[in-house]
This record gives sequence, C-alpha cells and structure tokens, in this order.
Amino acid sequence: MRYHFDKPDVALNMYGTIYECNHPVYNKCTLYLINNKGLAVIQQRVKAKVTWWSSIDQNLTDVLYLNPRFKEYFDKYASEPVEGIYPTVTIRQIMWGLRIKPLPRQPWETYFDHAPI
Repeated sequence: MRYHFDKPDVALNMYGTIYECNHPVYNKCTLYLINNKGLAVIQQRVKAKVTWWSSIDQNLTDVLYLNPRFKEYFDKYASEPVEGIYPTVTIRQIMWGLRIKPLPRQPWETYFDHAPI
C-alpha cells in the first residue's frame, strides 16, 4: 500500500491556469475557475534554504481536477475574487480534502491551519 502520492510520468496540464496576484503569501498560484467562482492552490518550493509559495506542479493539476470529489470540494471553498484574490488552499489541504494520499512532507515546509488561506 502506498503512503504518499506518486506523481504521474506524463504531465498533462489541461485544467487549472497559472494566476498572478498580490496576495500577501504568494504571487503565483494554480487557479481553477468554474463560471465566476475560483479556487487557488499553492505549493511550497525551496532553493538554497529559501522557501516560497507558488503554483503547483503541472502533473498534479489534472489529477486534482479529474478527481470525483473535486466539484464538491470546489463548491465548498471557491468564491468570486475579492480585490483580485481568490480563496486559497495548499496542495496538502486539497489532497486531504479529495482523499488523495498527500505528497511526502518535507522538513522545511510551512504549516497552515486546515482553513483556507
């Protein structure tokens, strides 16, 4: 039995777009839009002991969107933008919400509460 999510080998990116905004935590995210409602998803990155939040890996966008529980999760958390900022969740929060085994946790990762950011 797998404990962590194994990323697919093929990186299809048909759903979700890269969105740039002036959020206090990040400046790029992966945005899922349905009609006027949107949900931003972010993933933490690291390089030379510096971390930042950015869009999620391209090979995860379709995995999340095509999950049978995605629409229910989206309806629960998504809304129209407020000053250009959509409700935001981390990749771990949405993976747990969709009941997908999460990515392996790294020791440098920042932890947010279970509520949207």
